[in-house]
Amino acid sequence: MATLLQLDSSLWPEAASASRSVTAAFRQAWEEQHPDGTVIHRDLSTHPVPHLDTLSASAGFADPADHTPEQAAAFAERLKLIEELENADAVVIGAPMYNFTIPSTLKAWLDQVILVGRTAMAEESPLKGTPVYVVASRGGSYAPGTPREGFEYVQNLLRAVLVDMMGMEVDFIVPELTLAHSNPAMAELIPLAEASKAQAHEDAVTKGKAAALKAAA
Repeated sequence: MATLLQLDSSLWPEAASASRSVTAAFRQAWEEQHPDGTVIHRDLSTHPVPHLDTLSASAGFADPADHTPEQAAAFAERLKLIEELENADAVVIGAPMYNFTIPSTLKAWLDQVILVGRTAMAEESPLKGTPVYVVASRGGSYAPGTPREGFEYVQNLLRAVLVDMMGMEVDFIVPELTLAHSNPAMAELIPLAEASKAQAHEDAVTKGKAAALKAAA
């Protein structure tokens, strides 16, 4: 049975969130192909995972047989998140740009699931080749050639972590200029914002369906 892991990190509900509406479209396309499949949805904004602390971090570098009771309890929570990721046939992540980078709640999740020698920097990582679709929404445009290209720390960061460290196959969906409707200075960009939004939803449906078919193959 195919499993999709959906992660949302936007502060806003779906009706007001560019990233949530696109991850929802992806999920719907997936579920249409896998009506009996499994979707695990983690809302990292309403139910954030703990930040990595001394116990959970140190436990990741120690033999489980040597864990203290406190380390064992902390590491058990990391393992739950890691196994959830490892068991997914595909992952879709809502990663809106906040202050040029990802939300802190998504960073906390990444810190929990990055385990050197298992999910990261491992020759036989169980995540190798797992497709991950990232909805990288942003209020402006940070595309190549734009004035703010150098401030793009969402795609660059997640590509380094998900691909270079964890061996996953990343695909980005980028709804941009999302502040055009609320920022008078961006009013002339509303048509471009609408086109970007429509393209993102179209991409989500197409890629959600393709990911589901690939998982079933």
